[in-house]
Amino acid sequence: MTFPIVATGPGVTRQVLSERPELMVVAFCFEQGGEGALHHHPHVQATYVQSGRFRFALGDAVRDVGPGDSFVIPSMLPHGCICLEAGVLIDSFTPRRDDFL
Repeated sequence: MTFPIVATGPGVTRQVLSERPELMVVAFCFEQGGEGALHHHPHVQATYVQSGRFRFALGDAVRDVGPGDSFVIPSMLPHGCICLEAGVLIDSFTPRRDDFL
């Protein structure tokens, strides 16, 4: 099954790559300057930087990441990012983000 590409804000799109109730994998494509607004959710999230450079706010910490970096965001931790260099993030969520379907 192929899922649609959805605009989530200026310079940012997402596409669900695969999903089951227990797990979801999503690609987020960012243009330089695109933002993932600060937010939180009950899902545990793992993020892998496929390409580009990003500055993440993770709770009170700020972290710059680039290709090959990955990290886990605990449930309910406020987080967001700004894209410093156009790229793609591959995010996994457990359980599935039903709001993305």
